[in-house]
Amino acid sequence: MTATHSAHTPTAREEWATGLTAFAAVMLLLAGILAIFRGIMAIAQDDIFVTTPNYVFQFSLTGWGWVHLILGVVAVLVSIGLFRVALWARVSGVVIAALIIISNFLSLPYYPIWSIVMIAISGFIIWALCVVRQDGTSSLFG
Repeated sequence: MTATHSAHTPTAREEWATGLTAFAAVMLLLAGILAIFRGIMAIAQDDIFVTTPNYVFQFSLTGWGWVHLILGVVAVLVSIGLFRVALWARVSGVVIAALIIISNFLSLPYYPIWSIVMIAISGFIIWALCVVRQDGTSSLFG
């Protein structure tokens, strides 16, 4: 008696979902690494960033450096979980990307163009992580 095993061929939905998760993992990894570098720059030399004297949310640039450094390290760790397609990593990825958006909005006057770029990248990360369902299919196709 022989058993025939048919290999599972992924559907277009599954490939789309896998691609979006991989996209989010890579983008979160890059955002995390860049946040780490930005945090190190702010901690090492405060004169790299533009200062705004009358900004509502005034914090020390060293403090912002620590915030970005910690968010960057957590983002890198969560992106590793995304590469392993863990559900906790998808949820954490959305939360971390949202925190990156908030921190970049609050530090907008100190490094404006880069903050806008990071807000856009984090928005794409949130979109990519939210459009994929738990069963691995994309919600774009129904």
